[in-house]
Amino acid sequence: MEIRHQQVQLEGGLSCHYAEAGEGPLVVLVHGFPELWYSWRHQLSALAAAGYRAVAPDLRGFGQSDVPEAVEAYSLLRHTADVRELIAALGAGPAVLIGHDWGANLAWTLALQHPETVRAVVALSIPFYPEPRDPAEIRRFSAGRFNFVEYFQRPGAAEQEFARSPRKFLQAFFFGLSGDAPAGTVDRLFLHKPADAALLDGFPEPSALPAWLGERDLQYYTAAFERTGISGALGFYRNLDRDYPELQHIYRRQLGQPALFIGGGVEAAVRFGSLEPMQRAVPRLRGAMILAGCGHWLQQERPAVVNEALLGFLREGLD
Repeated sequence: MEIRHQQVQLEGGLSCHYAEAGEGPLVVLVHGFPELWYSWRHQLSALAAAGYRAVAPDLRGFGQSDVPEAVEAYSLLRHTADVRELIAALGAGPAVLIGHDWGANLAWTLALQHPETVRAVVALSIPFYPEPRDPAEIRRFSAGRFNFVEYFQRPGAAEQEFARSPRKFLQAFFFGLSGDAPAGTVDRLFLHKPADAALLDGFPEPSALPAWLGERDLQYYTAAFERTGISGALGFYRNLDRDYPELQHIYRRQLGQPALFIGGGVEAAVRFGSLEPMQRAVPRLRGAMILAGCGHWLQQERPAVVNEALLGFLREGLD
């Protein structure tokens, strides 16, 4: 199935790139960090073949979309506005919204903000919590040890590591948080890494790239982030405190859309989080799948399983 590439000017003035395939009901796939529309390459074709119009944007700061300079331009709420404007520009809403990582946070938030825009939600990696994650709680979790969020919030810290070798940076991040990393890697990175460590300290180096991340794939990511840098991509983290008061207000609403959650058995958000709040708070939750042995990059590590779950949900879960 052919993947078409488009550029659209959103209401807020952002030039947004998106990839699309197929015709039919609209499904929008939203990536996380450090990803691109390309992270959904396996899903675009599968959804199109099943009779859907599948659209995967590059979020602001990523890929071929605009890269604003101001840190506050990357608020989660600015991102939700972009996706809402994209759906309106496509003229085919409401949409089923599928999000991974920060894209999952975006999907949950937009579904609460504008239920008329979001027909259903599928979240990969990040479960729903009935209250937004308090930045202070995130800091407490990693007190006395390395904290990914705090590190990403430091101006220039991650950028310096990235600049030394963009390819090595991305390879380490993808492999280290995947199910192919040596056993215990996630525990070491999140629970035992010293507070003064650098980001890539403790990330294992693969002897060969895993099957799901070929040389062509890694080159695509590397070229894209060499073009944009990673400062914009880190904006999600750098707006956590700014977003929190407004998110508290938004999260007072109940999420009423049909929903599906898919997580990896060895990823941090599943290992150190909980599905119970989501199971209590989302009345139309159709399932919470955990893929044993899978890491953080579910739609790339296990595309066939994820595609089957998505298509089953779309066929049966929207009533």
